[in-house]
Amino acid sequence: MSDVSQHADDIHAQFSDHLDVDVSDVEDRLTTLIDEYKVPVEEARRSVTNHYLEQAGLEREDIASGSSQRVELAEIDEPEQWVDVTVKVIELWEPRSDAVAQVGLLGDPSGTIKFTKWAKSELPSLDEGEVYSLKNVVTDEYQGRYSIKLNKTTVIEELDDDIEVGDDTSEIEGAMVAMQSGSGLIKRCPDDDCTRVIQNGRCSEHGEVEGEFDLRIKGVVDDGIDAHEVIFDEASTEALTGISLEEAKEMAMDALDTTIVADEIADEIIGNYYRIEGPTFGRYVLADEVTELTEPADPDPLLIRARSM
Repeated sequence: MSDVSQHADDIHAQFSDHLDVDVSDVEDRLTTLIDEYKVPVEEARRSVTNHYLEQAGLEREDIASGSSQRVELAEIDEPEQWVDVTVKVIELWEPRSDAVAQVGLLGDPSGTIKFTKWAKSELPSLDEGEVYSLKNVVTDEYQGRYSIKLNKTTVIEELDDDIEVGDDTSEIEGAMVAMQSGSGLIKRCPDDDCTRVIQNGRCSEHGEVEGEFDLRIKGVVDDGIDAHEVIFDEASTEALTGISLEEAKEMAMDALDTTIVADEIADEIIGNYYRIEGPTFGRYVLADEVTELTEPADPDPLLIRARSM
């Protein structure tokens, strides 16, 4: 079975209880987007899924993927994936929205992750210190930090067991040798709990949106052995560069060009040496604590080696 056929079968399984739709129609829509319009497979799948969601009058969290697999938390490195996990509830936080029933931190031997349980899901409550099997949860991502969301399709089973939660904190020292695309002044979807970065005025989930400005750095730090991808959120970007979000917006407005912000940041940080501490999510280290070191760094040879990895 081809990848397109597999995606078509998965989407058909999601909507078979809600719509009278033939799997061949799903596959035709996918094929048109992928072959004729050269849309990446995952984006085509999201687009076709959104089409049927609109037809059925459903929200994304109302449907299951039909193909979730059990993973450890450290293996979660992509949004919009349906997975099963066995986790311990480390801490519960006070929800900041009436739409959220519970929010907090989960852990397993590989590390930790944030979770959100929607109020409309009407799922049983999770208790701190208890261990659960969570089947059919969906992954999400914000500034490189992955999370999972519990929804109407999630199955919760409390286990008479304990889990030793692993430590996923990293510390690296090295030269900032490169900045990846998507750094500087960006726009995110303003829809509640979405936060996806907007490309060409469109959110992959919600279509054309106005967007809200945000500031971040996706940097590459070379420690002399490995090249590490590091994400700095708005607060850590300002602490690192001295450029606030408001200053970045003014800078872009004066130049009529948002790319000037990334250029200014690159001039400020490339070649400097840093010690960075923070959790690791997927391939990214999230910068929680950053210290600039006095050791000089020549970025050219390091950059050449980092690009070759």
